[in-house]
Amino acid sequence: MEVGMEDGFVKVVSPIDDSPAARADIKSGDLIVKIDDTMVKSMTLDDAIKLMRGKPGTTITLVIVRKGREKPLIVTLTRAIIKIQSVKSTLLEPGYAYLRITQFQEHTGEDLVKAIDTLFKKNGGPVKGIVLDLRNDPGGLLNGAVAVSAAFLPKDVLVVYTDGRTEDSKMRLTANPDNYLRGDGADYLQDLPAAIKSTPLVVLVNGGSASASEIVSGALQDHKRAVIMGQQTFGKASVQTILPLSNNAALKLTTARYYTPNGRSIQAKGITPDIVLDDGLSEQDDSLKLHEADLDRHLLDQFSAPPEKKTAPMGNVFNFKPAVRPKLTEEQERAAMKIEPGQVVSKNDYELSQAVAFLKSGKISALAVKN
Repeated sequence: MEVGMEDGFVKVVSPIDDSPAARADIKSGDLIVKIDDTMVKSMTLDDAIKLMRGKPGTTITLVIVRKGREKPLIVTLTRAIIKIQSVKSTLLEPGYAYLRITQFQEHTGEDLVKAIDTLFKKNGGPVKGIVLDLRNDPGGLLNGAVAVSAAFLPKDVLVVYTDGRTEDSKMRLTANPDNYLRGDGADYLQDLPAAIKSTPLVVLVNGGSASASEIVSGALQDHKRAVIMGQQTFGKASVQTILPLSNNAALKLTTARYYTPNGRSIQAKGITPDIVLDDGLSEQDDSLKLHEADLDRHLLDQFSAPPEKKTAPMGNVFNFKPAVRPKLTEEQERAAMKIEPGQVVSKNDYELSQAVAFLKSGKISALAVKN
């Protein structure tokens, strides 16, 4: 899981798919107050992480405080070597495809191409709509984010740019093989069906969507290639450089901010969805919703973006009213979201059902008018 620190406790940013934390139903916003027999209060984040890590097969007990629950949760996990499947996919029904990116890795771009090719073949040709799920995706490699953006955008358009105090911190990354390929390999995006550039696209995000996920969301939103749906994203829009020191040590220094194609800095802000969905927490304390701005000593967004074209997000210009989210107890929600063997996503996923309903409504054609 991706974690941060708040008020002296470890706070979960996002549980990672296919990990012991995800299988134990640990949620974004959970506070870890005790690790085995050790209280977390007064520990550093690094010390807490070292304590949670361990040999595969060994167990660890976490005491978790969760808003809305009167008593702490006691969760026992079995440590494991986590093998993350970067891209997951399924054909939801004839004509409608689902793509989930759990984390941006070295081969995420190639895996995405294979998944799209498989889905198109299963469908017997191009699909009517695609849902790209970036919920609880904590980010990863920058070239993976550029590759995923380039899969859906015209060649050579701007995906993201960075700016800092020194010249080497200034960078412009476009939807070009030079910016997503590593080495001299062939351009795997050339194998994509041409229809993928115009297939209606909805991107699902939430508070656990961070960094590379926000780069993709911001690029697709600014170019009006997709409708962003869900909740405000995490807001991590800074670039770190590793400076090696002596004695096997290094310094990680924040050297730049990144900006969406239209010049938006989302540091400590996040991406605002075009269509906001109820996250089921509206009647609870907002402190459960963890974002970059909630972390101690986070980088402030106090500088203006360099002069690029600036336009605001579309907002919900589609006159689409999402269905009311059913009010469920935590146990009912857990049962409803359970993914059965052989499934990629739960059939009762509220956000997914709204994304498919929007694709079927035909209102996404408003994008063509805006472009």
